[in-house]
Amino acid sequence: MARFDSRVAVVTGGGSGIGAEISRELAAEGASVVVTDIKREAAQSVVDEIVAAGGSAAAFVQNTAEWKDSEAAVAFAKETFGGLHLAVNNAGIGAPPQTIGDYDVAAWDRVRAVDLDGVFYGLKFQLPAIVESGGGAVVNMASVLGSVGIAQNAAYVASKHALVGLTKVAALEYTAQGVRTNAVGPGFIDTPLVRSSLSAEALVALEGEHAAGRLGTDKEVAALTLFLLSDAASFISGSYHLVDGGYSAH
Repeated sequence: MARFDSRVAVVTGGGSGIGAEISRELAAEGASVVVTDIKREAAQSVVDEIVAAGGSAAAFVQNTAEWKDSEAAVAFAKETFGGLHLAVNNAGIGAPPQTIGDYDVAAWDRVRAVDLDGVFYGLKFQLPAIVESGGGAVVNMASVLGSVGIAQNAAYVASKHALVGLTKVAALEYTAQGVRTNAVGPGFIDTPLVRSSLSAEALVALEGEHAAGRLGTDKEVAALTLFLLSDAASFISGSYHLVDGGYSAH
């Protein structure tokens, strides 16, 4: 029996990167997955992969910065697959590097709206629905920058630190009702976007900041996330787990 047979999951920002890998692996282990993304084509592409591999999935267009979209995503999961047991609040954005004194207020608002407010909106509707379905688990995708700082990224760092606190509150309020909530903090992950945005010299320097001497992979983040969602993590709630190759160990 697969770990997630008969479970229904929602993965936000599931159309690419970490979210796509988590969606594929949840489906491969028996879950019916609602893959949400602000880009319909991206979400549908992941769903098509899952279905072609014999899994169960459906795409849903969601802007996590809009609370009504979070409500609608949960309603869609219940209508399509009959309930909700698992949620991964993965959608997130960054902003161009700026010092605090020069920080664009609109950029601050955009990042916070997705990276913090969007997770709150997700939890607001996911947690009661999971209780209603008999219990389950939630993973909020934070970052290693939820535990350390980095210059010129005030909105992202502040939002991810706050997200860790929000995760603890969710655990305190809902664990006794059968819903565990944890946060995952990836280090810098090897994606086409990261590679295209850095010079060869900068990439080597960034790799060197990780004790592992390299960037992480989507699969490594997904492995930790699926463990925390699984029954094997039944006594883990309200905590924050790094998968950062030793970046924060300095």
